[in-house]
Amino acid sequence: MSFIETTSVEKEKPIKLFYEDYGKGKPVILIHGWPLSHRMWEYQIETLVNEGFRVIAYDRRGFGDSDKPWEEYNYDILAKDLHDIIEKLTLTQVSIIGFSMGGGEVARYIGKYGTKKLLKAGLISAVPPYMLKTKDNPEGIEEDVFEGFKKEIRKDRAAFLENFGQQFVNFEENKDKVSKQQLHYCWTIATKASAKATLDCIDAFGYTDFREDLKKFDIPTLVVHGDADEIVPIKTAGEKSDNMLSNSTYKVIEGGPHGIVFTHKEQVNKIVVDFLKS
Repeated sequence: MSFIETTSVEKEKPIKLFYEDYGKGKPVILIHGWPLSHRMWEYQIETLVNEGFRVIAYDRRGFGDSDKPWEEYNYDILAKDLHDIIEKLTLTQVSIIGFSMGGGEVARYIGKYGTKKLLKAGLISAVPPYMLKTKDNPEGIEEDVFEGFKKEIRKDRAAFLENFGQQFVNFEENKDKVSKQQLHYCWTIATKASAKATLDCIDAFGYTDFREDLKKFDIPTLVVHGDADEIVPIKTAGEKSDNMLSNSTYKVIEGGPHGIVFTHKEQVNKIVVDFLKS
């Protein structure tokens, strides 16, 4: 197993992140969504490696096989972890692609560290620019939704994750595209996460405003979103990100739920490969 020691510490020990590194060619970092791990990218990793890319997929702190500290699940720290990965692997001309919550790392990384080491960026079903409904963000999601997530997780995390997994892919509408077995596999991945990280990351993706970060994007950026996303609605996120970015390629997956990397994987893979090779 491969780990990177970050520059963050807890109890005088560095936080270690698990990662996998496959293939050769231009590097691509894949950043997973909540509450999964790098394993959610299974159907993208093979395609990207076969298309000639070096693919690095890591587990966010608190998830998968990475260390699970008690504190620090805000996006400044999560972006710092991504920065540490890029520095420790001495990557340049790297493309960073984030799914859902992972899009927040992409945005905050560029907001804090710029694009000197980057070639391209990607936001898939991603949470930027701002999820929370406010006076200046009326298309956002009510705070009660995020607080409800936390309440249900504290009551019965396993049950919440099962129900959330079905909503993740709009299961009743996509039974022909994704199996119950795949949902169960995703459930096992999600249950392996730290309960504390699962809770704290709701505050991170629910209440973090990335609008200033998006203003600092000066590289080609892919925005992909399903128009039937019930978790991160397209009107809240994908559409607004595209409008804010100066150099974006915007692709809408018709009938696509949040988990388009599972239900529409061939379509998503082609979009990503075409973008990276353009």
